[in-house]
Amino acid sequence: MNNDDLLVKRVWFDKERIFVELSDGRIVGSPLEWFPRLQRATIEQRNQYELVSGGYGIHWEQLDEDLLATGFLLYSKKLAKVNG
Repeated sequence: MNNDDLLVKRVWFDKERIFVELSDGRIVGSPLEWFPRLQRATIEQRNQYELVSGGYGIHWEQLDEDLLATGFLLYSKKLAKVNG
């Protein structure tokens, strides 16, 4: 499977990370500190997401935050500082 074909199947959080299950079966966790809007959000706000474009992305309307499925494989702390 090409990384461009990856879809998010499931999203969940613990106290310090966001986790996604991808359509190829991988589970990826990234630190919430890489995503300041999600880090500052309440649990309820974090859980108010929708999968968009069939799972290519995740959107949080209330937080004005969008993440791509492929981004979880490409994202780095360096990029997080640029985008935060």
